[in-house]
Amino acid sequence: MRVIAGTARRLLLKTPEGMDTRPTTDRIKETLFNMIQGDIPGSIFVDLFSGSGGIGIEALSRGARHAYFAENAKDAIACIQANLSTTRFEDKATLLKQDAVSALSLISEKEVDIVFMDPPYQLQVERNVFSALKQQKYITEDTLIITEAALDRDFSFVEELGFTIVREKRYKTNKHVFCRKAAQ
Repeated sequence: MRVIAGTARRLLLKTPEGMDTRPTTDRIKETLFNMIQGDIPGSIFVDLFSGSGGIGIEALSRGARHAYFAENAKDAIACIQANLSTTRFEDKATLLKQDAVSALSLISEKEVDIVFMDPPYQLQVERNVFSALKQQKYITEDTLIITEAALDRDFSFVEELGFTIVREKRYKTNKHVFCRKAAQ
C-alpha cells in the first residue's frame, strides 16, 4: 500500500499482518479522494477504525490540516505510528488508542470537516458510531461522514438519527456511503 498523491506521494505504508484489517485498495482510495479532493485542503479529518492509517495519511498528504486516528488493535497502532513517522506527519496527527465510539469524545475541535470510518463489516457498528457522532458538537451540517461498508449493508437507520445520505458510490465488493447531518 502506498500514498497516492500529495506531499508524501509514492511513500510505502506498512499494513498490519493477518486478517483483522482489510486496507482500502489503492484503486478505491484513489476514487474516494478524487470525489472529495476539494474538501481536503485545510480540513480536520477523522479516520475511525484506522487500521494502517492509510486514509488519514492520504488526507494529510493532500493538505488536511490535522488528522485524528482512532484504533484499538496493538498491531494496527504500531503500523499507524510507523507510517506517521515514515511520512513525517506526526506533528499533524493525533492517535487515539481506543475504540472509535470512545475516541469521538476526545476530539477537541470546534468543527470537524470529514469523518471517515471503515469498521469491520461483521460487527455492524455503524449505528453506534452515528449515534455517538450525533452527540458531538463538532459534527455540523457541513461535516461529511463517509462510511466504507459491505454492498448489502442497509443505511436507512441514519435518517432516524438525524443524518441524510447525500451520495453512495458502489464498487465490485463494497461501497462508500456519504452522509451529512440533516438541516435543523
